[in-house]
Amino acid sequence: MRWDPRPALRRLSRLVVPMTLTQTQIREYDRRAMDSAETATATFGIGCFWGPDAQFGAMDGVVRTRVGYAGGTKHEPTYHDLGDHTEVFQVEFNPDTVTYRKLLNHVFNSHTPQNQTRKTQYQNIVFAATKDQRAVLDDFLTVHGLTADGIGTRIEQLSRFYPAEDYHQKYNLRSVSSFMDAFEAAGYSDDALRESPIAAKLNGYAAGHDVAVAEDVSTPGRETP
Repeated sequence: MRWDPRPALRRLSRLVVPMTLTQTQIREYDRRAMDSAETATATFGIGCFWGPDAQFGAMDGVVRTRVGYAGGTKHEPTYHDLGDHTEVFQVEFNPDTVTYRKLLNHVFNSHTPQNQTRKTQYQNIVFAATKDQRAVLDDFLTVHGLTADGIGTRIEQLSRFYPAEDYHQKYNLRSVSSFMDAFEAAGYSDDALRESPIAAKLNGYAAGHDVAVAEDVSTPGRETP
């Protein structure tokens, strides 16, 4: 896959002209976001989880993201004691805006399914959490001339997702002190930051991805203290 310089250029421009964010905008955006009970959830692994956490968080229809570990047998894995788990990212999405099939398309465009890295930590893996997801996945593979047994990408049923440590969550966002100051002023804990819809968008923004968060946040005239 060829390197795309555009995210790096956008990151540079955003350092020069940063977006202003207030604690009220944070709270209002998250208050208006779709509830987790109404979203669908998908879990994937395509290498180090920092990058895809930002990439998918910037997508229209993705409401929340989080990174963690899955696919292995070790109980309560950690970054420094991972066992046989793989770094994965999880997205909550509005299926009326972005489909599981579209997410699959982005995942398979982000790696070469015929190949697989030897290191389990960074392997490519697609988890099917439900029978419906597995049916869509099987059809997706068939349409693209692929089979689950004929590719390097692991195709598995999700058994359990273990959230990664706080410093891995919204990794790019955490490098923007003005954003983090606003979340701190809003009273967000590390858990709240991980589950925050606007944090998912801002993490993508900080990584240089196209994201409409600047237009989506409430204007000052509409905010409530």
